[in-house]
Amino acid sequence: MTYNWFPGHMARAKRMLAEQMSLVDVVAEVADARLPLSSRNPDLIQLCGNKPRILVLNKADLADPAVTAKWLERFKNSGEIALALTATRRAEAQKAAKLMETAAAEAVARAAARGMRKTVRGMVVGVPNCGKSSLINSLRGNAVAATADKPGVTRGKQWVKITPYFELLDTPGLLWPRIDDHEAALRLALTGAMRDDAFDVEELARTLLKTIGNENSLEDICKQKGWLQKGGVSDTLRGARTLLDQFRGGKWGRITLETP
Repeated sequence: MTYNWFPGHMARAKRMLAEQMSLVDVVAEVADARLPLSSRNPDLIQLCGNKPRILVLNKADLADPAVTAKWLERFKNSGEIALALTATRRAEAQKAAKLMETAAAEAVARAAARGMRKTVRGMVVGVPNCGKSSLINSLRGNAVAATADKPGVTRGKQWVKITPYFELLDTPGLLWPRIDDHEAALRLALTGAMRDDAFDVEELARTLLKTIGNENSLEDICKQKGWLQKGGVSDTLRGARTLLDQFRGGKWGRITLETP
């Protein structure tokens, strides 16, 4: 199954990213630590070209730390600069900022050779709802970029000054036009990177139960929890929505949906 999920604002965002790329010194690609592969947009990597780039696995507090460590090792072995963090924690967000400044050191040195003190300009990119704006807000120390636990909140570009010589461009979340991998699309939807109304919510919940190895059916869980309709029939729609909300809120513990 192919998902053609590319609203008009995403097409505009892709053009904007391409236009702005020449203005930045470094790119921070934000992915979801619960699905470090499926939450990486290949179009974004291509747009970055030869720009210095770091990979930020956000929402690490929701992911299995042992699996996250394996992913970081894999990315390191492939030559990428990667770290895992929780963007809402400022001390952790600052580690990403330091890596970005280090990655831009060559551009800073070239400016210094010309007698100039350069302002490092970075771009923060990623799929919807991966935590780009949360990262910027943590670094800034206040909420300058809009955030929400759903995709599509950031629609335009926004430059945010972090320090006198370091500023970041917040960008809209960007998916690729065609997602041919059904399982990858489901995983993206489970974490809120794609809108629930693009899927059968009950199928999402059943996929979640299967992925985490829960042998109970959605119907059985509804009966156990008392989520019933008239006549004692399981209210599977209510159950599915509740289970998804609980997973996304970390109420089931630290769970990673894909392994290296």
